[in-house]
Amino acid sequence: MFEIDGTNHMTELVRYAKEDDVAVITIDNPPVNALGPGVAEGIAAALSRGEDDAQVRAIVVIGAGKTFVAGADIKEFAKMRASRECGPGHTKFLSRVEDCTKPVVMAIHGTALGGGLELAMAGHYRIATVDAQVGQPEVKLGIIPGAGGTQRLPRLAGVAKAAEMCSLGEPVKARDAFDAGIIDKLIEVASDETQLRAAGIAFAREIAGKPVRKTRERNERLAGDPNYDNAKILATARDVARKKLRGRQAPLAAIDAVEAATKLPFEQGCARERELFIECLFSAESSALIHAFFGEREVAKIPDVPKDTPLRPIRSAAIVGAGTMGGGIAMVFANAGIPVLLKESEPDALDRGLATIRSNYANSVKRGRFTQEHADERMALITPTLSYDAFSNADIVVEAAFEAMALKKEIFGELARVCKPEAILASNTSTLSIDEIASATTRPDAVIGTHFFSPANVMRLLEIVRGAATSRETIATCMHLSKRLGKVGVLVGNCRGFVGNRMFHPYRREAQFLVEEGASIEAIDHALYDFGMAMGPLSVADLAGLDIGWRIRKEHRHLEKPGVRQPLAEDKLCEMGRFGQKTRAGWYRYDEQRRQVADPEVAELVRGWSREKGIEPREISPEEIVERCVYALVNEGARILEEGFALRAVDIDIIYLNGYGFPAHRGGPMWYADSVGLKKVYERVCEFEQAHGENWRPAPLLQQLAEQGKSFADFQRS
Repeated sequence: MFEIDGTNHMTELVRYAKEDDVAVITIDNPPVNALGPGVAEGIAAALSRGEDDAQVRAIVVIGAGKTFVAGADIKEFAKMRASRECGPGHTKFLSRVEDCTKPVVMAIHGTALGGGLELAMAGHYRIATVDAQVGQPEVKLGIIPGAGGTQRLPRLAGVAKAAEMCSLGEPVKARDAFDAGIIDKLIEVASDETQLRAAGIAFAREIAGKPVRKTRERNERLAGDPNYDNAKILATARDVARKKLRGRQAPLAAIDAVEAATKLPFEQGCARERELFIECLFSAESSALIHAFFGEREVAKIPDVPKDTPLRPIRSAAIVGAGTMGGGIAMVFANAGIPVLLKESEPDALDRGLATIRSNYANSVKRGRFTQEHADERMALITPTLSYDAFSNADIVVEAAFEAMALKKEIFGELARVCKPEAILASNTSTLSIDEIASATTRPDAVIGTHFFSPANVMRLLEIVRGAATSRETIATCMHLSKRLGKVGVLVGNCRGFVGNRMFHPYRREAQFLVEEGASIEAIDHALYDFGMAMGPLSVADLAGLDIGWRIRKEHRHLEKPGVRQPLAEDKLCEMGRFGQKTRAGWYRYDEQRRQVADPEVAELVRGWSREKGIEPREISPEEIVERCVYALVNEGARILEEGFALRAVDIDIIYLNGYGFPAHRGGPMWYADSVGLKKVYERVCEFEQAHGENWRPAPLLQQLAEQGKSFADFQRS
């Protein structure tokens, strides 16, 4: 594997060089220097070369390019799952690093995450640039550190910090890592390999000749705080993990592994960690989260839009509408450093929109997300306007006006007149036809849907809707732009509600039917919350505003099929002026702080409306509530997939994981259905059709795959 060229000892992945009395080992496995096949072997061989060289007094390990080591190769975890085999991992390799007879300095810039931090902790010293980050994010894949991370980290940072980092998986900034004891020295430069290399060599010379202390032998921080023992620390960590990562097992397993570090010798602690790692790796949770990880990369691939499709430059943007969505979208562009015009038709509406944006930025500064200087810079990128005069300079315009077709067509007709020919004209519509909107312009190839989710400056999902005439260049530009904006862009077809809201309609429909059939409002929300949804469906409706769905239903009333059951309660609540949180009354009541309170009046009203329709109340179990709502999602998702409005099942999963609060550890609705078994799902859907009628007619694709013993993941479009 190795070739010797002068004083350099090289592989494709690891380079060895010497500067007088210091050896420098450079990991060069782009893009993130993952510990993939060959990297550990290369580092071990380079360490041996440094040990064997009498001139070398210390060794520096550094990453090439923009980062140290951003983790293990996740594809290797997927291979282990597929083969059902799990080798010894990197535990022996890291002991080899730690046992090096000469001081090893880990020089960190960019990130040291997962296996990268495990590698760094096996070194004898760690230095880092001030903007570096370290972390053990394995729980985000449903696993835990598997090469001593849960055993070495508490020895450096203490039990509380280690339990927090391993169970929640969030990265820690270099200064915090220094304060915690993970980093030994901060280098006051930004992430720069060249400067860090020089600093690493200088530091190595400072410590050369000093006694080497192995991390695994540093047991003094395992004893806990005299005023707050380990049992209390770990109990608190478990409570936090259960609250922040509901329904997840890996965070609790990570804490169990950290606890093992406090009770067992290092080798036995590593063995316990490995047992827990293997349990997690072969769990349904890990399978779902790894599916989601790769899914976010898969959705970027558009079969008929090649990678080399030309992109239109996006240097400036304009937003029509300064309401909740328009203001949030303006923030998204400003946060990405793109100057943006924000237009309203009335001065008061524009002032309210700007005030909301300022308030949002002030709250971010208060929470420490960024400095006042950064907030001011972003605010300066937003230019308010009451006219279209400056729209001729915009590279993309996003319409975020009221959800009414006539208004949107009027706006797009004006945009086609004032915008430059190469500008992209995008609509933030959540349900309306992109083709009909495009018909108001002379350039339908430049018209596309960019459906942001509320709050737009927070939610990661961007549903990108292609019309019949939308050009490949427009699609490619918007997919590329989504990444620049920090969003997960998913391309969908043009149908009523697109993918997300089209599926959400039957989900919410069944929730309302269940109330009408006798389930309590609270029982429905609790059942779906316990399943893992971010909020129950009726609470979501109150948050979004019942009047929004009411308005959409009235606009589409002519499309409803005669004789098919429709929900009745929500329209009646709207007729009473109960629009949800905004009116302090919807399905629930709300106090001045918008705290939710059950409202017996609504329960009584619904019982009366149901009696009028001849619906007899009955006992409904939490299991039926979950199946009725989630299988409604799945059945509609199968139709969407078969009709080609979603490219792949995973695209639907990514939409629901990032835009609708579907529990990540269940992988998305289509993945969840696969995990249950499509035969079982199909049979239950058939039972619901018999009991509840045409709304539950099984999707042909669901029936086909169930009968063939296949899954949605197996589906390939012909």
